[in-house]
Amino acid sequence: MSPLTTKPIYFGSFLVTSQVFHLTPLTFCLVNLKPLLPGHVLVSPLRAAPRLRDLTPAEAADLFVTVRRVGRTLERVYGASALNVAVQDGADAGQSVPHVHAHIIPRRADDLGAPREGGGPDKVYDLLEGEDGDVGRLLRERDEGTGGRKGKFPAVDADEEREPRSEEEMRREAEWLAEEMKKDEEVEGEEKEAKGG
Repeated sequence: MSPLTTKPIYFGSFLVTSQVFHLTPLTFCLVNLKPLLPGHVLVSPLRAAPRLRDLTPAEAADLFVTVRRVGRTLERVYGASALNVAVQDGADAGQSVPHVHAHIIPRRADDLGAPREGGGPDKVYDLLEGEDGDVGRLLRERDEGTGGRKGKFPAVDADEEREPRSEEEMRREAEWLAEEMKKDEEVEGEEKEAKGG
């Protein structure tokens, strides 16, 4: 179960409750089954709206306020100097689960190699569009018990063979990130109080 709720949370048709690390009244955040880089998470509305245009104004606002808040925590805990925030809005844009979601990917200089070596900061978009970024396929394989395909998983610190993570690995990361989000919320509250707001 999620460290935050016992109520089932679905990402499209997939039960992801144990992967959830942050909840608002309208939005949830979950750790990724097969992150493209360490700290790659998803932020999604609780209501399974397929496209951005299907969100209410309140859902859209909460989604992006949550992306901002989660991004702050991810930069801190992963030692990132930047973030990729990507929304694949519809199947023709690469969306593999028909439930709005923003990818947040912590980044460091040369984490995907140097441009002259075929890497660079924009390499992440190739990964999002490729098989490693096909969240829907990976979730279907997990739920069918077939596992994922083996392949290179570019890591921030080193290249290594990676497979989709176990429920236990994702649950532990969700618990850890939930605690880290609480720390940042406390600091944010103290900063607001100090400013008189």
